[in-house]
Amino acid sequence: MAPDPPARARGHAARPPVERGAVLAGYRRNCAGLDATLAAAALPELRRRSAGTRWSNEELLFHMVFGYLVVLALLPLVRFFGRLPRPVSRGFARLLDAATVPFDVVNYWGSKAAARVYNRRRMAAKLHRITSRLERRLGRETAETLALSMSFPTRWDPLFRPTMTLGDVYAYPVDHFDFHAAQLSLPFSGGGRTPPETPEE
Repeated sequence: MAPDPPARARGHAARPPVERGAVLAGYRRNCAGLDATLAAAALPELRRRSAGTRWSNEELLFHMVFGYLVVLALLPLVRFFGRLPRPVSRGFARLLDAATVPFDVVNYWGSKAAARVYNRRRMAAKLHRITSRLERRLGRETAETLALSMSFPTRWDPLFRPTMTLGDVYAYPVDHFDFHAAQLSLPFSGGGRTPPETPEE
């Protein structure tokens, strides 16, 4: 979910099955990092342009939270397409890839606008509510449902893989959050994890 799309994902290696404990630890680390960063950041720092995007730091912080919101929409899609023949989701992914340019525009301006509502005073509480919902849902998943998979539009996000399981989608917002945390131009209390590298072409 990058505003200035970096190198697009191509031919990723398969991920190992998701480890629930690691995913939940990532959720809690991201929440703690956002809490600490917002508590420490001065308003001029939040309004400063980020180091790796056209967003301000405050807008980018919201976009990092938005990655968790996206997962709530992706989970039912993977459950639906994961039970259909694979060519169906491949066709859907190709259709979405064809709409990458308008998606990038909406992605950029949507996060700028939404950050006015879920600003520095509200975004942390929003993230806590979303991660609580995801934790409850993940706790109800079985090994069978976590293995459901579908094709993804890899041009939309450098962290999307050509095929992602439901387990991958639960893990995705942690990588998305960490990736963009490295683009902030203010001190970020991220818990010490090295952000994931941008996938290369």
